[in-house]
Amino acid sequence: MARAALTRDEVLDTAANLVKRHGPDALSMRRLAAELGTAVTSIYWHVGNREALLDALVERTVADLGEIHPTGDTPAQRIVSVAGALRRRLLGRPHLVALVHERGLTERMFLPAQQALVREAHAAGLRGAGAADLVRAVQVQVVGHVLVERNQERAPEQHPGQQELWSGTVSAGDDPALALALAGPPDRERLFVLSVRALVRSLLEPAANSHRL
Repeated sequence: MARAALTRDEVLDTAANLVKRHGPDALSMRRLAAELGTAVTSIYWHVGNREALLDALVERTVADLGEIHPTGDTPAQRIVSVAGALRRRLLGRPHLVALVHERGLTERMFLPAQQALVREAHAAGLRGAGAADLVRAVQVQVVGHVLVERNQERAPEQHPGQQELWSGTVSAGDDPALALALAGPPDRERLFVLSVRALVRSLLEPAANSHRL
C-alpha cells in the first residue's frame, strides 16, 4: 500500500521524538528518513538541511512552552501553579530545551512564564523591583529544581545511599522520625511545591503588610 503524503508536521513530530528519546546527536537525516519510511530527499524538501531542521525544532519547542494559564483562587496559588507548569514542561523536554539553550533562545522560551508571573505579582500588589524579584526568584527556583532532578536521574547509584546513612551510620539524636524520613526517597513533587510556596509567601509578604496598614 502506498505511503500517505508526507507533511512538514509529521517530519517535525518524528524528529522531536527522536531527540526526546536519544538526544540531538542521534538525529541524522538518514535515520529520520528510516523512521518515516521515506527518502532523505523528501525530508530535505519539507524542512531543508539538518541545521534548518534543528532551527524548526527549536521554534516549535519555544511555541510548545508558550502561554501558561495559572490556576488557583489567590495570587500565591496561581504563582505556584505557574512554577509547577514550567517545571513539568522543562522536565518533559530536556533534550529539546538544551537545543533551545544552544541556539540562544532561552530568555525567549521563559518569557511567557515570566509574563504570567508578572500578572500575578501585580494582582498581589507587588510593583517595580519587588515584582521583578518575584519573577526572577521563582524562575531560578524552578530551573534549580529541574537541574537537580535531572542530575539525580543521571547520577550513578550511591554507596552508601541515604537509607544506609540514616539507618544507623549517622545519628539523628532524639528524632527517629527524622532519620526515617531522610532514609526514604524524597517526594520531588511535594518538595518542589513546599519550597516554592515558602519562597512565594516571603516575596509576597511586603505587599500583604502594606494592605494591612
